[in-house]
Amino acid sequence: MWLGPEEVLVANALWVTERANPFFVLQRRRGHGKGGGLTGLLVGTLDVVLDSSARVAPYRILHQTQDSQVYWTVACGSSRKEITKHWEWLENNLLQTLSIFDNEEDITTFVKGKIHGIIAEENKNLQPQGDEDPGKFKEAELKMRKQFGMPEGEKLVNYYSCSYWKGRVPRQGWLYLTVNHLCFYSFLLGKEVSLVVQWVDVTRLEKNATLLFPESIRVDTRDQELFFSMFLNISETFKLMEQLANLAMRQLLDSEGFLEDKALPRPPRPHRNISALKRDLDARAKNECYCATFRLPGDERLDGHTGCTLWTPFNKLHIPGQMFISSNYICFASKEEDACHLIIPLREVTIVEKADSSSVLPSPLSISTKSKMTFLFANLKDRDFLVQRISDFLQKMPSKTPGNSRAGRKASIVDSAPESSPAPQEVSEQPASPTSPLGGLQRSHAQEAPTASQGLLKLFQRNTPMEDLGAKGAKEKMKEESWHIHFFEYGRGMCMYRTARTRELVLKGIPESLRGELWLLFSGAWNEMVTHPGYYAELVEKSTGKYSLATEEIERDLHRSMPEHPAFQNELGIAALRRVLTAYAFRNPTIGYCQAMNIVTSVLLLYGSEEEAFWLLVALCERMLPDYYNTRVVGALVDQGIFEELTRDFLPQLSEKMQDLGVIPSISLSWFLTLFLSVMPFESAAVIVDCFFYEGIKVILQVALAILDANMEQLLGCNDEGEAMTVLGRYLDNVVNKQSVSPPIPHLHALLTSGDDPPEEVDIFDLLKMSYEKFSSLRAEDIEQMRFKQRLKVIQSLEDTAKRSVVRAIPGDVGFSIEELEDLYMVFKAKQLASQYWGSSRPAAVRRDPSLPYLEQYRIDTNQFQELFASLTPWACGSHTPVLAGRMFRLLDENKDSLINFKEFVTGMSRMYHGDLTEKLKVLYKLHLPPALSPEEAESALEATHYFTENSSSEASPLTSDLDLFLPWEAQEALQQEEQEGAGNDIQEKRREEKGTSPPEYRHYLRMWAKEKEVQKETIKDLPKMNQEQFIELCKTLYNMFSEDPMEQDLYHAIATVASLLLRIGEILASILTESVLVNFFEKRVDIGLKIKDQRKVERQFSTSSDHEQSAVLG
Repeated sequence: MWLGPEEVLVANALWVTERANPFFVLQRRRGHGKGGGLTGLLVGTLDVVLDSSARVAPYRILHQTQDSQVYWTVACGSSRKEITKHWEWLENNLLQTLSIFDNEEDITTFVKGKIHGIIAEENKNLQPQGDEDPGKFKEAELKMRKQFGMPEGEKLVNYYSCSYWKGRVPRQGWLYLTVNHLCFYSFLLGKEVSLVVQWVDVTRLEKNATLLFPESIRVDTRDQELFFSMFLNISETFKLMEQLANLAMRQLLDSEGFLEDKALPRPPRPHRNISALKRDLDARAKNECYCATFRLPGDERLDGHTGCTLWTPFNKLHIPGQMFISSNYICFASKEEDACHLIIPLREVTIVEKADSSSVLPSPLSISTKSKMTFLFANLKDRDFLVQRISDFLQKMPSKTPGNSRAGRKASIVDSAPESSPAPQEVSEQPASPTSPLGGLQRSHAQEAPTASQGLLKLFQRNTPMEDLGAKGAKEKMKEESWHIHFFEYGRGMCMYRTARTRELVLKGIPESLRGELWLLFSGAWNEMVTHPGYYAELVEKSTGKYSLATEEIERDLHRSMPEHPAFQNELGIAALRRVLTAYAFRNPTIGYCQAMNIVTSVLLLYGSEEEAFWLLVALCERMLPDYYNTRVVGALVDQGIFEELTRDFLPQLSEKMQDLGVIPSISLSWFLTLFLSVMPFESAAVIVDCFFYEGIKVILQVALAILDANMEQLLGCNDEGEAMTVLGRYLDNVVNKQSVSPPIPHLHALLTSGDDPPEEVDIFDLLKMSYEKFSSLRAEDIEQMRFKQRLKVIQSLEDTAKRSVVRAIPGDVGFSIEELEDLYMVFKAKQLASQYWGSSRPAAVRRDPSLPYLEQYRIDTNQFQELFASLTPWACGSHTPVLAGRMFRLLDENKDSLINFKEFVTGMSRMYHGDLTEKLKVLYKLHLPPALSPEEAESALEATHYFTENSSSEASPLTSDLDLFLPWEAQEALQQEEQEGAGNDIQEKRREEKGTSPPEYRHYLRMWAKEKEVQKETIKDLPKMNQEQFIELCKTLYNMFSEDPMEQDLYHAIATVASLLLRIGEILASILTESVLVNFFEKRVDIGLKIKDQRKVERQFSTSSDHEQSAVLG
């Protein structure tokens, strides 16, 4: 690359001059390339350790005039080819011109001006990229691509100086974190280490500190453990590695792959040496944390955040914290965790006012809402800019008012001058609280389909006055009163101040009359419901009458959903449940329907309308319990791993016993997937669901630990899994809610586990209290950290299961061993994933569907197959190999979707490697017939037909015969005998059936089934005939195939003999393959294991150190 000329005083220090002319010098860095001695080793080591920019460019060109001692750098290059190109340009374009000048200063001025002009011209189109990846970072990216052979599509995210521990010796070098790979390079005194690890192969990633590795990062693959230490900022590095590994796991889970999210905000002033990808990943992490903290929709985009204080009228304090602003919300989180959380939807805002500053209240900002609440923020650093951003977002808010012709709604933005404050604009939009009636537009859609417009509990519960319920009724009335007082002091609806007092009320139990409303608020489902009016009714309408695998499963489970509750003992409740589950399966076909969704949804329907239950289900499946209800219940398995880890930490005495009994996997899935609703009496589990919607998964884990703790003594005395399950089942059956005002509902699970001596009852509120007292140290941040670690284990375990399942699905007659099939699968999978790395528009990347059977999940297209074929085929044909690969792909692609799966791939490889001589020649023959031979290829052979005699086509030419020509007589006779035997068996079977002497019916059907499953062996007569053009293509393939073979000349002679004899009448049918050299060529054994190893080296950029140590590590 051309460089802006910079002065160099000592030109020969650490450099070797290779070429020179009167005006320019081409130099090579010592330590680069061969030779260099001790000086070269020292220079190479210093370049790596100190990250010398010269390491990026081991070649350079200097400009110098004869009488001057000052040199000027004008170009550098990462390879000899690149620098030679620049050198030749200078010689061809500048030398003759420079010789005209008399003054050396003029020569230097001219050269500098010319180089600056070239650079300016080159940078015209590269300016945006230059702004995003400035300076030193761009050099590091060039170094990474050169060192590890990465393509242009592989983006560097960041790089760090660190040490890699090889044994007990640290190797100082540079760690490069790219979108898809972790790479490390070190060069110390001739010892070179080069590592490349794909993120999708990482099975463990953790930060730890030991005596041997002080404060290090551990990276495990299936093959090896790697340790990196001596980071300047280990926390930043580890956080970025976590993000990249998490994206890779997400890619394996749902195949979306990583693409730069263009919607994510970017800072207006990019920092030097930080890539755009790194900034985007940081923004992505902040955005995910923001949405999770405030339970906002997943597509919400954080615009920024700033420190401030919030005036809280309930305790008359200014609480310090952070204000967050996004496209649809203003949120506040106090520094003290439980002090105050606040969510203000912009759709509710009517006035944003800059109040007068004072020493007590600097830079205040007042925000008023339609619910007559006013929020006062102060200590804002850039209040004017903040107000402008809020104003911009308010302008973009869509109008939901029927009949309103304006494109958007506007809230009032007023300054501190009172006379300039207009009256607040009244805009009637969505309600601020779930208790408000929904807008007319929303209800008009809902009326088209019969829906449950209120919670089923209200419809099917006896209307017993509270006074008649005695103490329970009084308790329920007190709860309602407490919440109404809370609403009065802290606000009601989405804009409520959420404090420690709110949590206390939730833990005491939400009254049944408010349960639906508060579930909607705390889960964030209310936000999505009011911003998507009519969406549910449209889904119901579209999904009605549509049948799929999901709808079949839903129908099967409808009557298993709380059958003991009267609401689901009639068609109204069942129909409502059917509509909600079917609508969600239609909305999210990736999840569709999963068992346990019916139980959870039936409870949601008890406390809310169908539409409210639908949006609560959306919040549950897509945000609060991520990946729980997909086909592989990954999320539940992840949290099961967390539960096991927490059991080891909090209950070490019990942990080992539970592992021995194997109880945790059995209990945790049913507990977590149904939120205890399937294992506890309904009235008690509903209280846990209250806390879950407020606190998240933390509550479920706490309660699970408390249950184990309460039963520790009995569990330690259990001898097997069944006994432990009985202990836990009987305990859960007797967890009661003595405050419930609903009539008790028989619990089917309790009937199954009841015994002669039932255990004493446990109050659900006592269980919750114990869980908070003993396990309250659990924090949401810690759980997310553990989720990441467990997700690596779970997904890699599932990938291993998929590999074993796919390998088992391959027929046993393919000839490959299990180990070879597994290696082939890994190579095949890596090729498919590469399309997502660097070519996401390819059909293999677009069409991968993780809901498909394992065998169909990874498929490759024709370009990827050609690359694998060239590496693995025993029939290498030189430059003709891609053509042969294309034909093989078309032959294997039976359904013509331009993709082949692993089974089809192995079938093709098996025929070439392990087929007998007959099978191999069949394949070769078919590769030169349609559909393998494309029409264009056949036409290209027409030009060779003039070599054939005119009368050859009028006689019985062997060119119009079939593969009989290529088979020895023994093979033909054997095949004819097989055909005759098969025909004889069919005749005998038919006669037996006609005479009524067939065996019993079940045997008959078993034989028929086996006959259908049996692969029909293709006979010679089944093959179509080959014409002249196709035979010419076959000859071309054979000539290319024999190139560079040790017996090349003998093979050429043999095929020439065969081809010339074929031009005559079929007199040589019996002697075609008496050419032993041809027979030996096709029957020789080739070890595919060596070819797989070579392919994996290419695929994973395998490197070896210069001291002959294997140093590249990939799973």
